[in-house]
Amino acid sequence: MRFPTRFLFAALLAAFVALPARAAQWKAWNPGLKAARAAHKPMLVDVYTDWCGWCRRMDRDVYARADVNAYLASHFVTVKLDAEGGELESYQGRDYSGRSLAAEFGIDSYPTTVFFSATGDRLVNVPGYVEPGRFLLLLRYIGDGHMARKEKWDDYVKRAQGGR
Repeated sequence: MRFPTRFLFAALLAAFVALPARAAQWKAWNPGLKAARAAHKPMLVDVYTDWCGWCRRMDRDVYARADVNAYLASHFVTVKLDAEGGELESYQGRDYSGRSLAAEFGIDSYPTTVFFSATGDRLVNVPGYVEPGRFLLLLRYIGDGHMARKEKWDDYVKRAQGGR
């Protein structure tokens, strides 16, 4: 059976349009910290463990969403940190395992999302699973500079949601 060319063209166009322009590229800690400094972008660190069901759900339901992924790709350097990993990571002149680095940041539950400035200063820990819409608000709050301008989170959310 032969398909008309216009159907093939339409199918290819639909597939191309459905693809995100750029996807977030997850890095390990050391390369991520270096990339954030070089790109002058804040860093988002997803601190996880292999046994954590909520971590897998965060990957599946939040990070995989096209809108979240596109925003991450354009505004952040993204890093995955295994909180039980033994690989040596460097931070502020010291070496840490994944476990000791997570402890250094006060992380004791998973997943935890940690935001850093482009220079490597820790901004805030966000523990637990965060639903996609709220997570995107959080990304925009930090990525668009509202946090850096000292805008209060509650004021930002109210304004972003149209005063509701």
